Amino acid sequence: MWFMYTILTFICWGVADLFYKMGNQGEGEYHHLKTGIMVGLVMGIHATIFILFNHSSVDLMDVIRYLPISLCYIVSMIVSYRGMKYLELSIVSPVENTSGVITALLLLIFFKETFDFPFYIAVFLIFVGIFIISMLELKEGRKEREEYKKKNPLSRIFTLTILFPLTYCFLDGLGTFLDGVFLDKLELVSEDSALIAYEYTFAFYAFVTYFYLRWKKQDFHILQEKPKLWAALFETGGQFFYVYSMAENSTVAAPIVGSYCVLSLLLSHVFLHEKLSKRQYVAITLVLIGVFILAVLDV
Repeated sequence: MWFMYTILTFICWGVADLFYKMGNQGEGEYHHLKTGIMVGLVMGIHATIFILFNHSSVDLMDVIRYLPISLCYIVSMIVSYRGMKYLELSIVSPVENTSGVITALLLLIFFKETFDFPFYIAVFLIFVGIFIISMLELKEGRKEREEYKKKNPLSRIFTLTILFPLTYCFLDGLGTFLDGVFLDKLELVSEDSALIAYEYTFAFYAFVTYFYLRWKKQDFHILQEKPKLWAALFETGGQFFYVYSMAENSTVAAPIVGSYCVLSLLLSHVFLHEKLSKRQYVAITLVLIGVFILAVLDV
């Protein structure tokens, strides 16, 4: 079942990424906070429905125990939302999208797992494919970066192009690694508890941030934020499948889940009419071959 959960996560987060791009362009200073509020709202509703239908309960100790992981993800996502407006200006892709492969390597190192040679070939193909895609996106955004440098101070450019993606990569990779430890390797929390803890923590963040925006006299209307709402729905769906995927086979699932940017790229080509070069198609093919290899391996 782990592979089915992993692919569903891959699909949900790939679609969510498309809506994130649609909902975070051409907005003001607080667009990233509004996105976070929407995600937290949907996650809080989902967690409540999940508890009611499964007759579960909220264990405060599980929420506290899982809090470091929740914070890693929430902070990394807000940083990512902040940078999405400037995707064409940054090296977000080459840094952020490799976090899944890095997580797999950390799990291999710390828990001394060994796999057959095809496993390492598959992970290598995924890494190379994502890196090629990222380098191509970086090259294509060179003109926009030059124009941006003329209008903004050097410190702001550094923040958007270096600090944001590095922060995301570190926090997301750390959170995924800890998920592998908590859910799979040491089984410190159950999948249900991890899901509830994370989603309610995100809901609490959304609650606090909403009142912060009200204090700043910023309007926020749910029905006017349709792309963000769709992104939140698919983000939440992906999170649901993600915890079960990581609980069963974290080392193998991590690089597959981390490559969802490939699906986002294909969807952007179809729905946003972004052009894909031959090199990008080759890179996408490498990633998909890697995913296929991991799918057929008995690991």
